[in-house]
Amino acid sequence: MAKRSSINYLDRLYTTLLYLFPMAAVVSIKIYGQILMLFGFADFLVAQFSPLGYALLPFSFVDKILSIRIIDFISIRFVSWFCIFIFVVRSYKINHFTRFNAMQALMLDIVVTLIEVIVNILWETIGRFDFFPFILQTISSVTFLTIISAFVYSVFNCVQGKYADKIPLISDVAYYQIR
Repeated sequence: MAKRSSINYLDRLYTTLLYLFPMAAVVSIKIYGQILMLFGFADFLVAQFSPLGYALLPFSFVDKILSIRIIDFISIRFVSWFCIFIFVVRSYKINHFTRFNAMQALMLDIVVTLIEVIVNILWETIGRFDFFPFILQTISSVTFLTIISAFVYSVFNCVQGKYADKIPLISDVAYYQIR
């Protein structure tokens, strides 16, 4: 197993790049019936604070690249997700710091995907009611703010070479996965 204390500048760079996965997922284009969300879960906040849209454009471009289909149902996101899980998280030759942050970024990506599934189920069940846009706005805003705060916290700690291990539940699960 790699030492926990050997963190060089390349490890810091690689771990910060891994956190592009959940950020790209949270700003991806989503369509719920008649509701088109151009900035994904951030769409309602971008409507109220338009300069935020310019700050999210790079993540939107990353999402477009990750969403390119290789085969009908397999995208670059799917292939790269499994490659990171198999070749980075499960490899004991790679630094513990990189493996931990890779698993934490993948866990944040899983959270965004699960919330998308929940919103789709809610759309199918209660989407035709008048109060659904309010529920969608609440879920979207909370999801976006949670993921962006986890992104900023994690990238800030990765640049400093510290473990970003204070995210509730996600950090614990990531740590147990890489033991």
